[in-house]
Amino acid sequence: MRGRCHCGNISYELQTELAEPPLRACQCSFCRMHAARSISDPAGRLVFDVEDESLLSRYRFGLATADFLVCRRCGAYAGAFMDGYGIANARLLETALLREPSPVSYDGETAEQRIARRRERWTPGEIRIRAPRATSGS
Repeated sequence: MRGRCHCGNISYELQTELAEPPLRACQCSFCRMHAARSISDPAGRLVFDVEDESLLSRYRFGLATADFLVCRRCGAYAGAFMDGYGIANARLLETALLREPSPVSYDGETAEQRIARRRERWTPGEIRIRAPRATSGS
């Protein structure tokens, strides 16, 4: 499964054997505002590719346990990543998923509970940067 933001700066590939990976609609304010639909497969592999790191926003909120990957150029939310695990926003898929997502709420979780849940349900993966940010100095 492949997806990308509107301008193409952030793309992802979710490798999965599942015919229909779970589709979730988180009820937090961030996900609702982005109309996000999350997909993951704990037995799969998720790779985010970023063409220009200077256009990648790693937004943290709430318990600040994961980076929410947002393109600075087009504003699309691509997915989230935490310590080698990620979820992808199915809204960015090349082929739309037409089924209804399951609404989920994680209110009341502690940071430890949230991290444990993500390690169990999110997809192992990585973020690859094609053009790193320029560094100042010599």
